[in-house]
Amino acid sequence: MPKTTKHRESHRSRALFLAVSVTAALFTPATPAQAASLYGIKAVSVAASKKGAPYVYGATGPAEFDCSGLTLYAFRVAGRVLPRTAEAQYESTDHISRTQRAPGDLVFFPTGGTMSHVGIYAGHDKIWHAPRPGTRVRLERIWTGTARYSRAN
Repeated sequence: MPKTTKHRESHRSRALFLAVSVTAALFTPATPAQAASLYGIKAVSVAASKKGAPYVYGATGPAEFDCSGLTLYAFRVAGRVLPRTAEAQYESTDHISRTQRAPGDLVFFPTGGTMSHVGIYAGHDKIWHAPRPGTRVRLERIWTGTARYSRAN
């Protein structure tokens, strides 16, 4: 075989190997620590669409919410079922570190050993949440360093 033919075959083999490697990397699913949940990304949009809805204790939407009612509703519309309470949502999702958080992750606020409040991470240290009676669903900066994070895959 002439030298130029061997060179072309070697080049083709390298090109094929590179193409297969890139394709495999593109279609390999990310682990929970690497990428936001697709459910979560949709849930951010759903929560944002509820901006201004009043807080009503025990409400799960579509027009009124408490904190875990908003997350339950947003994720249900996105296609992922969550339990009813903040504590149960925390226990049923994959816990992640602050550095791993991404838009669509759940943000929990502990009080006395239980998760007493929850919101949906929107990026840039902000969450969509239903804060408390007398308020409305809003985007707000995370106000404490004790927040915990999880991902609903």
